[in-house]
Amino acid sequence: MTTRVILCDDHALIRRGIRDTLAEQPDLEVVGEAGEYGELRALLRRQGCDVLVLDINLPGRSGLDVLHTLKEEGSPIRVLVVSMYPEDQYALRALRAGAFGYVNKGGDPAQIVAAVRMVAQGRKYITAEMAQMLVENLTAPTAEAAHDKLSDRELQTLTMIASGKRLADIAEELSLSPKTVSVYRARVLEKLGLANNSELTVYAIRNGLVS
Repeated sequence: MTTRVILCDDHALIRRGIRDTLAEQPDLEVVGEAGEYGELRALLRRQGCDVLVLDINLPGRSGLDVLHTLKEEGSPIRVLVVSMYPEDQYALRALRAGAFGYVNKGGDPAQIVAAVRMVAQGRKYITAEMAQMLVENLTAPTAEAAHDKLSDRELQTLTMIASGKRLADIAEELSLSPKTVSVYRARVLEKLGLANNSELTVYAIRNGLVS
């Protein structure tokens, strides 16, 4: 039976690479593509799928927002997150939000194929590195990082500011008011014990939250 896949990534070249990789498999079919949240929502209303291959970093509402929405709606779609962000920073958030798997974009293309197949079966997919990290955390728990206490929206605000985006740009991308984004920024600074955007950027880089 063919597994129907929808891709959601704001980079057309990334989508093309994943699409071409999956197209080589006789049991996998890419039935749609989207570059941002609104486009994806419209596509899902028109086209069903078994697996959604989803990036976290999207214009407007993030991939985590997509996961929360699908979970709240009781959607049967199984989501595989494929992201450039480090597994140790984002994989657990994605899995808690309802993702069935997490794969880094820099990995072997065959890994994405294996992950899509496993997720389509309703099974969780994590890499060997992620499994090892989970085992280590269970056997020798490490102190919780300060940013682990941030909400998904606060973490998104942190990474966007650290990437050099202005509050006005962030507000437009997230479809929020500038005042709301300022509130998120203030919460992030308070929770992390930081004074300004420069310290925030240094924190994000040191903790691998941005490249």
